Amino acid sequence: MRVLIAPDKFKGSLTAMEAAEAIRDGVLDAFPDAETMLCPIADGGEGTLDVLYAAGAERVDVEVRGPLDAPVRARYAVLGETAYIESARACGIEFVEPSPEVALAAHTWGVGSLIAHALERGVRQVVLTVGGTASTDGGSGMLRALGATVTPSTSLELGGGPLRTVEAVDLSVVRSKFAGIDVRVATDVSNPLLGEKGAAAVFGPQKGAGATEIADLEAALGRWARALHAAGGRDVSDAPGAGAGGGVAGGAMAALDAVFESGFDLVCELTGVPAALDRADLVITGEGSLDPQSLDGKAPAGIAARARARDLPVLAVAGRVALDAAQLTQLGVADYRALIDHAPSLAYAREHAYELLRAQTADLAGAWAP
Repeated sequence: MRVLIAPDKFKGSLTAMEAAEAIRDGVLDAFPDAETMLCPIADGGEGTLDVLYAAGAERVDVEVRGPLDAPVRARYAVLGETAYIESARACGIEFVEPSPEVALAAHTWGVGSLIAHALERGVRQVVLTVGGTASTDGGSGMLRALGATVTPSTSLELGGGPLRTVEAVDLSVVRSKFAGIDVRVATDVSNPLLGEKGAAAVFGPQKGAGATEIADLEAALGRWARALHAAGGRDVSDAPGAGAGGGVAGGAMAALDAVFESGFDLVCELTGVPAALDRADLVITGEGSLDPQSLDGKAPAGIAARARARDLPVLAVAGRVALDAAQLTQLGVADYRALIDHAPSLAYAREHAYELLRAQTADLAGAWAP
């Protein structure tokens, strides 16, 4: 039996690669003669770099300005002539304590510093993965770190809130740096920059924004989008995906001519998922939490959809499962196990995730065996 093992990360417990290894050990406990193919996955958000490193990318560590100016030790990946920049490594929500003040002040300057560092290495392509950021600044900090100047230049602080006073932006320096450089934004979030499904309205509350801050950020992002458009950039107000990462995707699309693409598809190609699916008899996926969000384009759903197209059975092992039978059928999962159901507490499940994942995979695979 040939088993494709393609989990996402178990946040707070295991990277996607560690989860894949635990599932592999469980499969082999149940079927010692099975052939296992490990393809850890991600959707362009947090954890994408770990998957790329597992695929052979070089890790580059750089200290940059964090979302509230305190320095953070960030990193990116290089594979060939392509740099993979994960926004959250420079301005992730984990670097702050969400609050109304943070929601207005957090910025993406460090993301721009990572990109600048990669350009100095001579890369010819930049893939910007977004998600998990503390910022809602429309990528303004990123672009200013890359040489964009704003008016009023002497008084405009970093962050999304201050953009409500922006008058204009000059992108000439940025555009000269990116002559001949291909930029892609990898995300599976389709939210536009503005509106009821935009960056401020949907993601602002996760970053500490209340109703007042959401309204301020919405107005600020609208002003920023108009300034980018007036400077010769693309109008990204309603562009699908522009709201990802607090609008950092929109900033890249407007000023860097970045092309929007599926983060999940990108990772799948790099880790060899299509070829592995062609050889597989069974697919096992999973993540920290299988919940209603999993139905909306998260990585396990992508794997399940590709498996269904090939009439392959899909099993899932997750930290917790918050889907009913109908939703699991919709996802394409034939059977599942939840680690929390076999642990005395959440803390125990996180601390012993590897052992629990291995044991529950063995039990699941053994119960499913044709």
